[in-house]
Amino acid sequence: MNQSTDKAVSSFRRVSTLTVIAVYFLILVGGIVRSTGSGMGCPDWPKCFGSVIPPTSVDQLPKNYQQIYLQQRIAKNERFVATLEKIGFVETANRIANDKSILIEEEFNATKTWIEYINRLIGVVIGLFILLTVWKSFKLWKVDKWIPINAMVSLVLVLFTGWIGSIVVSTNLLTWMITFHMLLALALVWLLLYINHRSERLQSSHSVKLDVPEKVQWVLILGTFLMLIQVVLGTQVREQIDQVAASLGDMLRGEWVKRSGIIFLIHRSFSLVLLGVHILYFFWAFRYSVRKSKVNLWTQVLMLVLLLEIGSGIGMAYFGIPAFLQPIHLLLGSLLLGIQFMLILQLRDHLQFKLNTN
Repeated sequence: MNQSTDKAVSSFRRVSTLTVIAVYFLILVGGIVRSTGSGMGCPDWPKCFGSVIPPTSVDQLPKNYQQIYLQQRIAKNERFVATLEKIGFVETANRIANDKSILIEEEFNATKTWIEYINRLIGVVIGLFILLTVWKSFKLWKVDKWIPINAMVSLVLVLFTGWIGSIVVSTNLLTWMITFHMLLALALVWLLLYINHRSERLQSSHSVKLDVPEKVQWVLILGTFLMLIQVVLGTQVREQIDQVAASLGDMLRGEWVKRSGIIFLIHRSFSLVLLGVHILYFFWAFRYSVRKSKVNLWTQVLMLVLLLEIGSGIGMAYFGIPAFLQPIHLLLGSLLLGIQFMLILQLRDHLQFKLNTN
């Protein structure tokens, strides 16, 4: 590779790495929005109360503002329901159309409004980072056209995620829509990690020096699949907790876990399964990988993050779901999935290297 191309690769990797970090920061902020109940701080999208800069007092809004924004959301939901019916999701469309919780309009709260507004501003910054990533990727077209192609797919994905975010608002934080929105953010992280890893392979310094059997990769893939299930279970626990909290007037936090039902017990017990699978992976990875190799080092980071994730879950269970732990728990779970995916890519490179040299 000539010096110009190597410089372009290095520049692209810096930008795509910063973009991944920015997406993770947005996931953290999204967790703060969720834990503070600020998701409906702005009842419309992309503006907030019809303005680029939201109000700071209810006196700046018309007296019937709740009815105005409710009607706007209803109109948007009707269009969304019609779209779902056209593409064959009739049952989902009916569920949204008949969900009465969507018709609840919250009162103005300046703090919640600005928390949600900041969340949206960060989302705009993510969009700019993605555009920069796409622009930088075009310089690599001649050496690997799949890097710019996937970068453009990431742009489409971030636009689609933004649109789904608007549907989350219009459906008044419908639970399965929140879960879908979060999974799209994780898919964006994986895609960005993939193109970053693919660009790394173009650099002459990138080489594979491992002798890890295929079973190590497969147990990690199993762990990643189980982690995805755990994330979905976590969103269901969160839904149940929200219902319990609302029934208690957001008081008696110590009772929330006790009344959350069997879904919490499943979520808690599933963490032991996750831990067992990852201990097996950790043992094999350390047995077969070279010390101080990327696989070895990132495996250590993976186990540390997993233990912190389990620890934050224990903290929420035994200390009444502290608000500050909720976004941390979400961020750690998202980091786990990113690290797992990155390790899978590295192990896959090793297996391909072995096949090519045999």
